[in-house]
Amino acid sequence: MEEYRIGPWDHLEGTVDPGIVLEQYVPPELEAIAWKVAELYEMKVSDMTLVTSKPDKGGAIWKMNTDRGPRSIKVLHREPKRSLFSVGSQEYLVNQGARVPSLIRTKDDRLYVEAGGKLWIVTEWIESLVQASKIDLEGAAQLCTGLGEFHKLSQGYIPPFGAARSTRLPRWPKYYEKIIAKIGWFRDIAQAYPELSASSRLLSIVDDYDRQAREIYEKFKLSSYPRMAAMGDPHWGLAHQDYGWSNGQMGPGGIWIIDLDGVAYDLPIRDLRKLITSTMDDMGVWDLTWIRGMIEAYHQANPIDRETFELLWLDMAFPNEFYKHVKEIVYQPTLFMETELNGILDRVLIAESTKWQALAELEQDKANYVPGHYPEQEAAVLLPVERTERVLEGQELPMPELLPPAAMVEPVTTQPNIIPISPMEPVAVLPLIETGQPTRRIAASRPRRTAKDKSQRRNAKALPPKRNTKTRPARQDVKVLPLARDTKAQPAAQDAKALPVAQDAKALPVAQDAKALPVAQDAKALPVAQDAKAQPAAKRRRKPASSQKRSAAKKSVLKKQAAKKRSVQKSASLLKPAVRVTPPKRRTKPDRSKQALKLAPKQKQKTSQTKKPAGVFNPNKNRAGKTTRVRKPAAANNRKAARR
Repeated sequence: MEEYRIGPWDHLEGTVDPGIVLEQYVPPELEAIAWKVAELYEMKVSDMTLVTSKPDKGGAIWKMNTDRGPRSIKVLHREPKRSLFSVGSQEYLVNQGARVPSLIRTKDDRLYVEAGGKLWIVTEWIESLVQASKIDLEGAAQLCTGLGEFHKLSQGYIPPFGAARSTRLPRWPKYYEKIIAKIGWFRDIAQAYPELSASSRLLSIVDDYDRQAREIYEKFKLSSYPRMAAMGDPHWGLAHQDYGWSNGQMGPGGIWIIDLDGVAYDLPIRDLRKLITSTMDDMGVWDLTWIRGMIEAYHQANPIDRETFELLWLDMAFPNEFYKHVKEIVYQPTLFMETELNGILDRVLIAESTKWQALAELEQDKANYVPGHYPEQEAAVLLPVERTERVLEGQELPMPELLPPAAMVEPVTTQPNIIPISPMEPVAVLPLIETGQPTRRIAASRPRRTAKDKSQRRNAKALPPKRNTKTRPARQDVKVLPLARDTKAQPAAQDAKALPVAQDAKALPVAQDAKALPVAQDAKALPVAQDAKAQPAAKRRRKPASSQKRSAAKKSVLKKQAAKKRSVQKSASLLKPAVRVTPPKRRTKPDRSKQALKLAPKQKQKTSQTKKPAGVFNPNKNRAGKTTRVRKPAAANNRKAARR
């Protein structure tokens, strides 16, 4: 059977029995896991009672009666690595002598059990815990004293191996920016529902709170916060993040602090600010006597300096309570504005009427605290970052640091546009060009022809060959160049074995077969084009001018001889019946016809105009090449000639 994975169960509302409150209910599968976890400890559980649960998060706590006394068993709703940070902090505080419940170890000496995808812990149950008094300053002062002791003893905490490092120390700027942005959302929502009565009232005050938030944030930017946060997480220790009248209770020796699930690194006065402002909100008035008494009680347990007091004042002046009460408008605007918003605004505005007078007098107390020591050069280490829940497989996540200065960053060099060479590919080495440009080593692989290359090839075919050899560069060695067989103008690289000549070094085509590239033994032997545009690629081999003149004269003589020979043969055919005629020059040999046949192939090589061998007479065509009537047989012609 697949293991049950613990998660929120608030979606079960409406499916459980009527009258059951989800905060007092857990799924049966979760309770079954709790009993199995309890079996891993050295104790016998007689009964287990659910104290409270968090259906929207998936957490719960039970009280157990065991043979070792009352104990509690708790499933931590956060992810295991984050929960391990809290478990390690609780064990650290117990060892430091803080008044927090001690952890009970399992049979195999572990501080926790992982089941259902969550961490489980078992702690001692302190029966005599009661809430501090809320009706007088003494109870509030006791609560602040216990908080100061907790903060002081938590300094120096290092999370255990494998735990996620939870810190809110660098997140103060992000917190203020978030609230300023959401106050703007309140305005937009109120403008979207103008028909509701609470909308106009919210619009009448939201601009004032937006202005307050921005002014305090600008003062915060000028404070000592960067230098203070640069001291590092262990220097300041842990903040509870949810400290109040229920999580700090009176017990043996003073205030006991419970519910350490959400502890994180932070400036400790964030807990003190939350306690003071929530107390003033509950009272409905900002009482300066209570505020000073609570700060002084905390100061006696964990001394604060002038810079810390300044941050405390700024954090109290920020409109935290207004944001906390009105933020529900984002989730259900219509329902919230129709049922709750008017009453909340009444409460907030009453407290606001006394807030600034109390803060104005409290600001004068800053001179009563000594300045702290926060070196200026360490302030640059801090960067505001988002909350991180990650872990590097048991390694502690380091504090965010600034990027190194530009002088320390290695420059990024751009590599030249050179074709990479594989060690297994053959390489053709081009001769050194004395133009000041660096030589390149190019792999012998022919790239695909582009449209531009094809256009150049078509243009090369259309250009007539240049007859003037004086404009061409002189060849130093003709033997190393491939010879063209055709006298007509040929474009570059008609044969795959011909080496193409690049007009631009970047556009140099590469032969596909390395064997087809002629490599010069001597770099000086290859001709180099001084101007790529003036030199056509892969010129054909041309005969010298003198040779061309001799060839033309010889062809002319051969044509005249052939014409004379045809005239003689035509005359002879009229006198003799033989089909084949003898050449003009008489020979003494009797087989004249055979000798005439031997001359026919030679004449075909000398002239390409005759389609039949020389000396063969076609009786059906005249001298102009036109077909005539069919002649009679030779015997009939002989008889006719004899009669004449």
